Amino acid sequence: MLSDKIKLTAKDILEQEFKTAMRGYKQEDVDKFLDLIIKDYETFHQEIEELQQENLRLKKQLEETSRRASQQPVQPAGTTNFDILKRLSNLEKHVFGNKLYE
Repeated sequence: MLSDKIKLTAKDILEQEFKTAMRGYKQEDVDKFLDLIIKDYETFHQEIEELQQENLRLKKQLEETSRRASQQPVQPAGTTNFDILKRLSNLEKHVFGNKLYE
């Protein structure tokens, strides 16, 4: 799973502390940049969650569609409803003869 591969969370970044040095970076600039990274992490996490939910929904929808399709009778290739009605009419004539039309 993706969450097992991600090393940092937004909270980890927020709570990270850096030691100061004589010629180090400006703390304010580092904090602003880390705030941007935190927002991106939160956005990525939210997007991943939404995509995972959509993926589950689509898998269920595909499963339901496949289940319905497997329950419907399969017509031979090239068979139309007209062909079926014509065969049914011929069968009725054969079985019932002219009694059907009297």
